[in-house]
Amino acid sequence: MNPRPRRLKLLRWLPRSLLITHGPAADGSVYLTFDDGPHPEFTGPLLDLLAAHDAKATFFLVGDQIERSRALVERMVAEGHQIGNHSFSHPRFGHLSMAERMAEINRVERLLTAFDGRENHLFRPPRGELQLMSLLHFLRHGRKVAIWSYDSLDYSHPAPDEIVRLMRKDSPRPGDIVLMHDDGALPSEVLRQMLPEWRAAGLRFPALPSGTPVRKP
Repeated sequence: MNPRPRRLKLLRWLPRSLLITHGPAADGSVYLTFDDGPHPEFTGPLLDLLAAHDAKATFFLVGDQIERSRALVERMVAEGHQIGNHSFSHPRFGHLSMAERMAEINRVERLLTAFDGRENHLFRPPRGELQLMSLLHFLRHGRKVAIWSYDSLDYSHPAPDEIVRLMRKDSPRPGDIVLMHDDGALPSEVLRQMLPEWRAAGLRFPALPSGTPVRKP
């Protein structure tokens, strides 16, 4: 298990205006991010855990999940987390036309803006699949795409202790964007052990900067 595969290292060389792979590293900041939620069973306990450790995160939300769990999104915003765009139905973007991709993204944008008043939220493509034409389109329209630099590999469903061993061997570093998923109990089980250790090591956990102001009424 490798949390820093070669592909992630290569992506760091792309200009930040095209792709965000790291956050600001000042003050030992590490950026927890969660994809595929909100989940009606697992996201609430995860929010409880983050609150207990004064940790903020960025949640890349799927539109059809938002519509089922609006109260969880309201709670995320109220507790100081960032919400981001992860498409409406989590399709394979490589199989869609540009118009179909943008329809997926724009539908979620309208949902997210209703919660936090922001426009042009950070976007993370489903499965991290990147298409150059999409990136250039986002660049022309002032949108930002955020990937990750540290992969927890939780989607491969290893035992929690296996991820804990991995994270102790190769811990996230200041500036890292950590990929996790809140559609299962595994992240909470892992972070219940790791957050106190990371805090003791001097790491802190802000949300990713959104880069966009709240829209004026």
